Amino acid sequence: MAGPKWVSESVSYVVPREAGRGDAWAEEAARAGRRSSQRIVDVQELEPPPAVADALELRAGDAVVVRRRIMYVDNRPVELTDSYYPAAIARGTRLAETRKIPGGAVTLLAELGHALQEVSEEVTVDLPGAERRKALALSEGEPVLLLTRTGYTADRRPVEVSVMTMPRGSHLRYHIGVG
Repeated sequence: MAGPKWVSESVSYVVPREAGRGDAWAEEAARAGRRSSQRIVDVQELEPPPAVADALELRAGDAVVVRRRIMYVDNRPVELTDSYYPAAIARGTRLAETRKIPGGAVTLLAELGHALQEVSEEVTVDLPGAERRKALALSEGEPVLLLTRTGYTADRRPVEVSVMTMPRGSHLRYHIGVG
């Protein structure tokens, strides 16, 4: 991705938001003096990919609701985000609707009694397929950063898996307290 790098911190995306507060994506961009938006490409109930089914500890035949979005900064696509939720939790809620969720999905999960208490993230690099390459306006052979985030409730039950695809130039920032 040409131009300034996009720097993201995970913490604001995994904690519920106070009532009336905007989404974490918009706030992060505003702090950086940038404009953000997102487009919900698709929301549907389906059989999950094997890696997602494993991460959500689903049984054979269990469905998920997936929310597919394109995230923009200054009108440029900077991330593709596919968020998966067990259908047993998401069916009949705003998670299964093709519209933005006030305060974000993590806030809604908390309201539904599934507050995240722990998050696991895995970062890999890969070459995107043609569809993802086109959505991110990438050249053939240009690698992407894949961030897979799994959110767990206090009883260690996984309730959300998000797979984020980001072009070169993305920067993730982590701060870990120890001791």
